[in-house]
Amino acid sequence: MLFVQRLLLSFALEIPLFIWLKNTLKRNRPAIRPQFRPAITPADKFSFPSGHSTAAFLFAALVVTSFPLWSSAVYLWAVLVAVSRVALGVHYPSDVIAGALLGTGIGAVFITLIH
Repeated sequence: MLFVQRLLLSFALEIPLFIWLKNTLKRNRPAIRPQFRPAITPADKFSFPSGHSTAAFLFAALVVTSFPLWSSAVYLWAVLVAVSRVALGVHYPSDVIAGALLGTGIGAVFITLIH
């Protein structure tokens, strides 16, 4: 139950926060450059921070705290999510690094607040 509480509350903050950051910072995606074509069509035109990376690392931080045996697998999954965003051409490496830091930070806050 503690895991679910942390998960719901942290994502209630994470989603509006990363959307606000994207729309405030307004960093264009790599696909905006004419010489570069992404493998997928992004949902919006701004890239910083990566929402997928933020969510993946937030989830990983919460899983690791509640289910430590899954640490390696869940962090490998989060890294693969982040790498895939760059490989697909919809994010710069700094977008996914920022997302990883943001997600981990939000996770740490809720792990500390809800115990």
